[in-house]
Amino acid sequence: MPTKSDKIELSVDELREITGYAAECARRALSIFEESLPADTRPRDAIDAADAFAGGGRRTGALRQSAWAAFRAAQEADSPAAVDAARAACHAAGAAFLHPLADAHQVKHILGAAAHAARAEELASGELASEEQSVSAGTLEWARRHAPAAVTVVLGRLPAAPPGGGRVGEFIRDLDAALRS
Repeated sequence: MPTKSDKIELSVDELREITGYAAECARRALSIFEESLPADTRPRDAIDAADAFAGGGRRTGALRQSAWAAFRAAQEADSPAAVDAARAACHAAGAAFLHPLADAHQVKHILGAAAHAARAEELASGELASEEQSVSAGTLEWARRHAPAAVTVVLGRLPAAPPGGGRVGEFIRDLDAALRS
C-alpha cells in the first residue's frame, strides 16, 4: 500500500484528461448556480479555464485563480444547491493541480467536481438523501460511465477515498469504489 509521502506517476496528458472530465461533471450543475446568481460568471469562468487546460492550454496562475474565484462564489451563494454547483466548478479548475502523491486526499481532487455536481442536483431537486432512484445516483452513474481512462488509471495509483466529508464525501467514496471495480 502506498504511503502519503510516496510519489506516483502523473503525466500532463493524464492531468488534462482528468481536468476535462471534471469540467464536464461540473458543467452538469452550472445552471443551478446561474439560476441563483445569473450575473456571477466565476463558476463558468473556472469551468472554461479547466476546458482550456484540458484542450492543450497552459497550467497558469490564472487557472488557479479561477478555481479560487469559484470557491469564493460558493461562499457567497444564497442556496445550498448553488454552493455545491460552484464548488464543482472550483474542483474542475483545481483538478489541473492534482499532486503526484499517493495520498487519499488526491482522490477528492479527481472526483470532487462529480460529487459536488451530484449534491447540487440532489439539493436542487428537493429529494431526500435516502431515495433509491435519486437524481444524484443518476449523476454519479453518468460520471462513472464518462470517466476517461486516465481517471481510473490514476485512481489505481492512489489509496481509496478517505472517510468523512458528509454527503459529498459519501458520493466521492461511492464513485471511487465504482470506478475501481
